[in-house]
Amino acid sequence: MAAQSDTPTGELTLRTLAMPADANAAGDIFGGWVMAQMDLACGIRAAERARGRVVTAAVQEMAFAMPVKIGDTLCVYTEIARVGRTSMTLKVETWAQRYLTHVMQKVTEATFVMVALDAEGKPTPVPAL
Repeated sequence: MAAQSDTPTGELTLRTLAMPADANAAGDIFGGWVMAQMDLACGIRAAERARGRVVTAAVQEMAFAMPVKIGDTLCVYTEIARVGRTSMTLKVETWAQRYLTHVMQKVTEATFVMVALDAEGKPTPVPAL
């Protein structure tokens, strides 16, 4: 991962609470749960931009800098980095607001590629802004 910045990049797209059902016996939240929240955030942001249905086509490398713990608020920030004909590339940063504090720590980041689909499930052009 790149050098840690003090503030998130992108638009706050999703906030959710890390609960015991999402954790292992040590109280660390499963990485797959964190990734699922990132995927949800990308789906929200990309669907708004595409004005319609989107699916995840790819997720580029993702590494965890630190754990998310039970009680933390997971904050997912998204930024549309590129819009192609039928796809969008989103930069995603995930931060943990530590339980009962204002402390924010960057947990992970990734690049997601989302594809716009028509009613039949075929790739469709992303509308111009």
